[in-house]
Amino acid sequence: MIGFFANVLLALAWTVLSGNLSVLNMIFGFVLGYGALAILQPGAPILAGYAQRVPRFVIFILFFIRELVKANVKVAFDVLTPPWHMQPGVIAMPLKAKTDLEITMVANLISLTPGTLSLDVSNDRRVLFIHAMFLQDEKSLRDDLHEIERRILQIMR
Repeated sequence: MIGFFANVLLALAWTVLSGNLSVLNMIFGFVLGYGALAILQPGAPILAGYAQRVPRFVIFILFFIRELVKANVKVAFDVLTPPWHMQPGVIAMPLKAKTDLEITMVANLISLTPGTLSLDVSNDRRVLFIHAMFLQDEKSLRDDLHEIERRILQIMR
């Protein structure tokens, strides 16, 4: 997290010192700051892993947008066509996430995806209960949900 804040500060410094207060210039400053921090990372233990997390985060955002579009199209198709194809149900998904923040991120991003809703976490914090609109292929649904969890954990750890 410190690496991200340092990167934002470097981007702000670039924007102010260049005198061009545009979003594009801020993004350019962020990219320059990222490059500087990536070069400094081996000598600064406080930045450990930051240079690897940023590309993973960008890839995750693109992956999640794709999943959002797919889920929206599936739900919209089911709502707009006369015979409904949904088979709702609740599944228990074993979690690899351990901390409260990791579990919260997984549960929230699953709930953001149309057609799925995180209901509860078991008392031992090892299982997440999820309501799904389309439970025709439970294995496929579990694989998709575990992929979201895996990518989140890749960024956070």
